[in-house]
Amino acid sequence: MKQTTAIAALAALAQDSRLEVFRLLVRQGPDGLPAGEIAERLGVQPATLSFHLAQLSHAGLVASRRQGRSIIYRADVATMKDLMAFLLYDCCSGHPELCGVGDAAAPAQGPGEPPCCAPAQPKAAGTA
Repeated sequence: MKQTTAIAALAALAQDSRLEVFRLLVRQGPDGLPAGEIAERLGVQPATLSFHLAQLSHAGLVASRRQGRSIIYRADVATMKDLMAFLLYDCCSGHPELCGVGDAAAPAQGPGEPPCCAPAQPKAAGTA
């Protein structure tokens, strides 16, 4: 992730309502929520919510799709992961305890992969 992209994402999240919207969408998962339901759950006026969703969308943190007459919003997990990786990139240097990031807080990136910021495992004798 480029620094300018990270700054845009952090700026979008640096507002109470937008952070609440993003966290709600993260909890909701890939199915997302219609804009009206987001507004209702958070007690935000639809016009205000539309502005906040546009800011989050411009920063790449939410994606939308049309479903009938509704627009469904979901958190863009890939962008969120990229942002977290950007923020933690220089932190660990193989020592997750320095950042307070441990195995429980940083799950494996995929099957068979070590947790984020996990110390490099020594190679077995006789391997390249």
